[in-house]
Amino acid sequence: MKYLNAHINKLQVYFNDNLDFYHYYRRGATTLDEEYFIRGKADLRSPTESYHFFVDDEFATSQDTTVAMIMAYDMLIVYLQQEIEKLETNNSVYQNAMKNSSSKLFWTGNKTELIELIYALHSSGAINSGTADIKELASVFELSFNIELGNYYHTFMEIRARKSSKTKFMDKLTDSLNRRFEDSDE
Repeated sequence: MKYLNAHINKLQVYFNDNLDFYHYYRRGATTLDEEYFIRGKADLRSPTESYHFFVDDEFATSQDTTVAMIMAYDMLIVYLQQEIEKLETNNSVYQNAMKNSSSKLFWTGNKTELIELIYALHSSGAINSGTADIKELASVFELSFNIELGNYYHTFMEIRARKSSKTKFMDKLTDSLNRRFEDSDE
């Protein structure tokens, strides 16, 4: 969320840099349209952006790019604000679910082991015939074991990059179960 807010602030700097025109455009004013939107008339009051030197005066006007940027940045800001709202909603839902979790189970292994288990279950197709989403599985395990897994996609990439056994936890589980079978047979 911090990153998205910082990006919104960077976009709004453009509005501040073009404040006079921005207010003109927002008010729907038309008094200076002949200056701003007729080809071949350069607006000396507007900041000289480097891309203005590459604009064809026979095709573009002095402010059409500014209007396009304002429109694009407006849409981008709305999109980023919606994404921030989604993140805040998901975060509060997750925190409420963790507080209201009736599970008395806690994952005492490390997070990487649990993530390896989740990906193994997903890959095997053992849950919902393989149609369950990793995100959904991770959420269920987080709630069931009162743990926050963080960026499990990144952790999965780290597991894949292991030089030794990529299935270290799965191997440990297999060894533990085989030992239990052997102990039960004695």
